[in-house]
Amino acid sequence: MNHSDLPFLRKRAGRSKIYWYYERDDRRTPLPAPDAPDFLQQYVMAKRGGHKPKGSERTFKLLILEYRRSPRWQRLAFRSKVDYDKVLVWAEDTFGDLRPENMERRHVIRAQAENAARMRFANYIVQVLSVLFEQAIDLGWITHNPAKGIRLLKSKSDSMHRPWPDAMIYAFTEAAPFGSVPRTVFELAIGTGQRIGDVLRMCWDHIEDDGITVKQGKTGTRLWLPFTPRLRAYLEALPRVGATIATGPHGKALNYQGAAQPIMVVRRKIGAVAYTIHGWRYTAASHLAAAGATDEELQAITGHKSRAMVVKYAGAQRQRARAVSAQAKREIG
Repeated sequence: MNHSDLPFLRKRAGRSKIYWYYERDDRRTPLPAPDAPDFLQQYVMAKRGGHKPKGSERTFKLLILEYRRSPRWQRLAFRSKVDYDKVLVWAEDTFGDLRPENMERRHVIRAQAENAARMRFANYIVQVLSVLFEQAIDLGWITHNPAKGIRLLKSKSDSMHRPWPDAMIYAFTEAAPFGSVPRTVFELAIGTGQRIGDVLRMCWDHIEDDGITVKQGKTGTRLWLPFTPRLRAYLEALPRVGATIATGPHGKALNYQGAAQPIMVVRRKIGAVAYTIHGWRYTAASHLAAAGATDEELQAITGHKSRAMVVKYAGAQRQRARAVSAQAKREIG
């Protein structure tokens, strides 16, 4: 059948393209071109008044659409939206016409396992599907979340994200000259406890009231961070050669690679390849914990919303402090 001969299908010529509509009475519904793959589906929907056929409403495709319209999506930081979007596109291609109510925990685990070669993506599958199921619960489509509580995959590198020991911190500062990219990024990271991306975006005009204001790229959380004596002294002596505090040649802002490569040169030089840049965030948290900071104070500085993450960052230092205290009591007793 020639689709262009269908009843109530109308063609309108624009300046640079042809527009197609379903027109009946006073109602006009835009349609794709007759040779488009989904033309007949869209035509039938238009004929029925724009409603999908009964039984197909509650699909993953529609759930994803509802999620993108929801406050959950709107509240996400830009970086998170980029990461989530990759999974949403995958989910729509994989589950598009399936109904969320038929999804079981084993299906989520299987999807994670099938993508294990891309571990970060595989874990995002679990996280994003869990968010989608929460959206479906709110819509009244389902009553439980089959992705909730599924363990995320871990790599050997996870164990590398640990605080740098004092000896390694000293070696790094000795090997990285004052004012160099590695040294400045290092001082900002251990002085503020922020992620490397947020450190690289810190600007001189963000400094106020003996601290610095940061908007975290991952969470969108806005923080004011007081300077440690060490960081204050470093910044007071550091020349201002660009808008950002850490700069590359000619005062230009740094991207991740521009910072990570020279930092790796220093890490290799001092034998710190086993310690990661992200470990500086753990270093800052462990120093705060050692100084007696409470969970609430740690959360205020690191920007973590979960106490579990604070325990992850500072728990080892606190356990050590408790062990030292217990040993001292035994020796006194």
